Amino acid sequence: MKTSHTKATLRTQRHNRLRHKVTGTAARPRLAVYRSNKFVYAQLIDDETAKTLASADSRKEAAGTGVEKATLVGTAIAKAALAAKIETVVFDRGGFQYAGIVKAVAEGARAGGLKF
Repeated sequence: MKTSHTKATLRTQRHNRLRHKVTGTAARPRLAVYRSNKFVYAQLIDDETAKTLASADSRKEAAGTGVEKATLVGTAIAKAALAAKIETVVFDRGGFQYAGIVKAVAEGARAGGLKF
């Protein structure tokens, strides 16, 4: 049987490969990044209890480029993490390439005080 190789299925395969290696705990949660065509989302996830500890997104940001909005999302998730007394995280790029918007989220989180 021939399988289709769309962008979405290839990204899902990459993400599944990545998820076998990256796991979040309560002490060191997983910083999961999702990038849609319009917005960027970030969540801190404890995989042991399957709970989202904090989240941030770019839906409320009005002005700026995608990279600027992603940097703001990174600083917002870092602020929420520090409020929840979380200092170190494991980065999950979600099958996306570590460049552009995904990289901007990571750099914004580092600038906000998170350690990877």
